[in-house]
Amino acid sequence: MKVVLAWLFSLAAAAQGVAGTLTGKVSSRANDQSNAVVYAERNPPERVVPPKEPLVLDQVNLTFVPHVLPVVVGTKVAFPNSDQVRHNVFSPSPAKRFNLGTYPRGLTRTVTFDKPGEVVLLCNVHAEMSAYVLVLGTDHFVVPGKDGGYALKNLPPGKYNVTVWHEKFKSVIQAVEIKDNETVTLNFELKGRK
Repeated sequence: MKVVLAWLFSLAAAAQGVAGTLTGKVSSRANDQSNAVVYAERNPPERVVPPKEPLVLDQVNLTFVPHVLPVVVGTKVAFPNSDQVRHNVFSPSPAKRFNLGTYPRGLTRTVTFDKPGEVVLLCNVHAEMSAYVLVLGTDHFVVPGKDGGYALKNLPPGKYNVTVWHEKFKSVIQAVEIKDNETVTLNFELKGRK
């Protein structure tokens, strides 16, 4: 019986393919690469399911935390105010225009991001505050470390367009094919300004 179950499991794994990994490094003139996002899209696109619970983009010490938040289409994001002062979170971006109004410490307001694209976040009370929500049609994404190193794991075998997004640089796209249980290395250099 154990042999039959192992054989059935190996057939199922072969039919589905074994996930691969994409690793590499993002480099640019910026000292900190952790404000970039690396994401891989298949063609045709895969169906993505947003998380059931909202993700959090906080306001702390007159700063949005994190500065860049990648999400899948349909994700709800909570915007708590953890500062001692009032804030107003709004966006003029075509992918999601909204204005949450001004609210004090301890309150949280939410927004559902239902269309792919780059959404800049601003505070009309504090002009120095900004952040980004990058709304994606794929759940294969990662924010690199400060040194630019990244690893996208559990990629089903197939062909992908891999994009690096950064608020200050032009996006870079490379095509790659991931095979069963394979690790592929892709490095990116961000050059041109947006």
